[in-house]
Amino acid sequence: MQSFTETDSDAGDAVSTALLAELRSSIPVGRVLTGGPEYTRAVALFNAAIDARPSVVVRCETTADVQAGVRASRNHGVPLSVRGGGHDFWGRAFRPGGLVLDLTGMRSVQVDVDHRCATVGGGALSSDVVSAAERAGLTAVTGTAGAVGMVGLTLGGGYGPLLGQFGLAADNLLGAEVVLADGSRVNTDAEHHPDLFWALRGGGGNFGVVTSARFRLHPVPTVVSGTILYPISQSADVLGGLDEILQDSPDELTVDVGFLPGPDGEPTVYVAPTWSGDLEVGNAGNGPVRALAGLGTPVLAQVGPVARSATLAATDAMFPPGRMGAIRTRSVQSVSGSLATVLDRAAREFTSPFSAIVWHRFHGAATRPPVGSTAFGRREPHLMVELISLWEGSGRKDDAGSGGGSPHLRWLEELHAALEPFSLPGGYVNFLGPETPEQVAHSYGPNTERLLAVKSAVDPDSVFAATPLPTRTADAGSTPV
Repeated sequence: MQSFTETDSDAGDAVSTALLAELRSSIPVGRVLTGGPEYTRAVALFNAAIDARPSVVVRCETTADVQAGVRASRNHGVPLSVRGGGHDFWGRAFRPGGLVLDLTGMRSVQVDVDHRCATVGGGALSSDVVSAAERAGLTAVTGTAGAVGMVGLTLGGGYGPLLGQFGLAADNLLGAEVVLADGSRVNTDAEHHPDLFWALRGGGGNFGVVTSARFRLHPVPTVVSGTILYPISQSADVLGGLDEILQDSPDELTVDVGFLPGPDGEPTVYVAPTWSGDLEVGNAGNGPVRALAGLGTPVLAQVGPVARSATLAATDAMFPPGRMGAIRTRSVQSVSGSLATVLDRAAREFTSPFSAIVWHRFHGAATRPPVGSTAFGRREPHLMVELISLWEGSGRKDDAGSGGGSPHLRWLEELHAALEPFSLPGGYVNFLGPETPEQVAHSYGPNTERLLAVKSAVDPDSVFAATPLPTRTADAGSTPV
């Protein structure tokens, strides 16, 4: 990288030198990276299609490091971003030519067994939190993958396999330490800076840098879970049978469903149950989980009691880092009839053996909070559909099919468009990007104006730009406290 040199050959270089000098006055030189092997490792993300590169990586270890980085970026007019797990498909951890606050050195997890909560560093992965909680006979509400940053997942909402019994990851956030756009530090929870706390639960990383967070834990270290695969030729029967079972299923049973390439490369119907209730009930031969393996003739049925850490690791193994990819999302009321036909056809046309279509059921405990209780914009029952296109390439941008030339991106965009007539307004913000402004506009529903009011109050200059926010449509009203 040629940016941020330490010469004074022109005004730009002089500003760059001044920025480095300010950073290195409070942060060890070895943690302020502008090039070399450490920099190269620091800018590797889950999605190899991302070619945006920051000019400076600040490897933060303390809240004071984060504060210094925020102030330096503002003092020198450099775009700022934050890296947690680095799993975002859009690569929003980086802004081209910017300064990135790398929180991967802030992965501590402290479990309070008596109060059933954990205080986690801003860079902790979901697997870090679950593994630490598991040692105390507890678990955290996470998504399906262990390599996803716990804070980033939560800030956008956090669908996951415990959603039916314990709600979204955001519903289990108890408080957070946040560095604001002016470099100040605040602690927020239901009683302190309540509007900021409200916005953090679903509004994304648009309000500050969460350097640590407290999460509620639950006494469910072991679940009944696994994978069931059916031939795609049985998809109509399997999806129809699933509809009947899940209509009356208890909160303890959350089932992810979709289409994946099978072991032989042929598309399969994917059924991934998680039972978070009594293990004997969940593992019974005539119980609700085992019934999911009787919807047809599966090619694979591996279900049983398993530690939650193992389920996260299994998903990570299915979707390893280093492939190129893109993602889109839709929210629908059900998968049946014509919509099921559209998805079945798309699965038969997978352009890569690594792509997937998966939908996550939003039900139970997640539906019970009033829609205005957090920033998360949809509380009625629905299915959140992930459309995932993954492929292997050399890592060059051209391989990602800039301009839509890639068959993988064409497949993705055509499927995303085909789902529009069946879809609810908006979508899951962690999977929305600039390509879908209409979905972004409706992603927060009745919470939009309050969310934008909080943004204006705590970050009026839009220093932080993470998951997309809608634009203001009306006067947001009074300033939040």
